[in-house]
Order: sequence, then structure tokens, then C-alpha cells
Amino acid sequence: MKLFHSINNYLSSKKTIITIGTFDGIHIGHRKILDKIIQSAHEVDCESLVLTFFPHPRMILQEDSTVKLLNTMDEKIGLLKEIGIDNLIIHPFDKEFSQLTAEKFVKNILVDKLQIQKIIIGYDHRFGQNRTADINDLIHFGKKYRFEVEQISAQEIDDIAVSSTKIRNALAEGIISLANEYLGYNYCFSGIVVKGNQLGRTIGFPTANILTKEDYKLIPMKGVYLVKSIIKGDLVYGIMNIGIRPTLNGTNQTIEVHYLDFNEDLYEQQLTIEVLEFIRAEQKFDSLEILKNQIQKDKEKSLTFILK
Repeated sequence: MKLFHSINNYLSSKKTIITIGTFDGIHIGHRKILDKIIQSAHEVDCESLVLTFFPHPRMILQEDSTVKLLNTMDEKIGLLKEIGIDNLIIHPFDKEFSQLTAEKFVKNILVDKLQIQKIIIGYDHRFGQNRTADINDLIHFGKKYRFEVEQISAQEIDDIAVSSTKIRNALAEGIISLANEYLGYNYCFSGIVVKGNQLGRTIGFPTANILTKEDYKLIPMKGVYLVKSIIKGDLVYGIMNIGIRPTLNGTNQTIEVHYLDFNEDLYEQQLTIEVLEFIRAEQKFDSLEILKNQIQKDKEKSLTFILK
């Protein structure tokens, strides 16, 4: 897959089959559209192209810093490459770009720069200055500039919207199995292992303290989870706690993973955590001994999932 960080950098001699969107999650609904553009491109000897934007338009137009996304850009790039997209453009989204008129966007970008032969897009897609243009305008421009427009049905769009909403809601409620079902893969996030207070070692459960970099990445609800990581080429399961550690009167949220049957030093390593199952909600215990006993129960419960 060829990656471009601006529309202006795109260069190809072939016509393109295009789709446009944020595609957050690259979930099973999105994959229906992506499979369509890949198949269409193969049929007519064109290249498939996904045009997406960063930052998320809501972050710019609504100045919404609370937007939480299912994918970081690196994750999205990896997923689209895995699917088989030929070209990905991640264009910087700013207020100036948002003021581009619909026809200038179509003529100057889609036609002149991206060499569009066909666009596959949702019936409810809006574009151009103040998002005033719709699918009917796009069909009109298609006839004028000689490219094909294929609408994604209302049912398919509804499926995609429901999937995105359900994934976010499921993660917020700790329903990991449903989130993973809609994603079509295990929800994950990455971070650097940093030093904590090393309390876990004193009670027999050393943990890797994970510091995530992207603050826009959605983290599941507070609680205890079964997770897995690939560490030095090996699959390692673990128990993850997301929360403020109320037993220790903590106030800041932390992410800690106790890897099962693993004792190597992980400090400063970058790890990817795949979230597999929700074990229990975060709770406060009256003593460290009670906490230790509960972690042992969490470990035993996790093993029942692993052995399924």
C-alpha cells in the first residue's frame, strides 16, 4: 500500500476507484465498502484509494477535544494495508480545507489530482463548504466530469453507524466480546512500559505500567480484563487493570498489566495490548491481602477463558 500524507503528494499514472471517510475502527461495516472499491478497481484495472483526514473534522470544526477514536492513525494504516487497499491519503484537515467549495473539491482534487474513475460513497455523504453538497450534487458532478458514482445503500450505512456506536458503547460498558465481534478483530491499544510504584511486586503480581501516547484513543471502561500481547515474538496472556487503584486511594487513571508466567524486564518497551474479555469492574478492597486474593481469583477466571 502506498501512503501519502497530503493530497498534494499523491502521484499515480492509473485511474482510481475512491471512497472518502474517517473509517474509525475499520470494522466489519467499513470492510464491506473497502472490499467494494478493491473489487471494482481490479475489474477495471484501476487502483483503489481511500481518502481520510486527520485531525478528525469534529476536532477542528466543533473544537471538540473530547472526541475519542477507536483507531490511532498507525493502527488505521496497518488495518487498511492488511485489507489490501492500494493507496491511502491522510490529508491534514483544517478550517481552510473545510471552506473548499464542492465543485472545486471535485474538479481540483478528485478529478485533476486523484484521477477518479468512480467513487463509492454513502447516500448521506455531505461535502464542500459548510457541507452543503450531497449525493445528488456528486452525481451531477460525475456526469459533468465523467466519473461514476455508486451509492452505498441506507441499510449498509445504518449498519456502519450502528456498528460504530455499538463498539464505542460496548467498550464504555466493558462488553468486550460485542466490541470485538463488530470490529472483526480484537480491540487493542499500544503504549510504553514505564515505572510505577512497584506495589504489584510486593504482593506477588508484578505489573507493566502502560503509558499511552495518543490522548484521543478510546480506552475501555475501568475494570479488570484478560489481554494478550506479542512479546519478543511470543504470545503472552495477561490480566489488565484500568482504573485509579481505589484500594491505594489513587486519583489518576493507570493501565497496568500482570503478564502470566512472564518475569522479564519490560521497561521502555512498546507493547500492543489486545483486549479479550472483561473480568470484573474496578472495586476498593479493605486491605492489600484481600486485593491479593482477588487478583488470584481474577487469574483463575482468566485461565478458564484461555483454556476454552
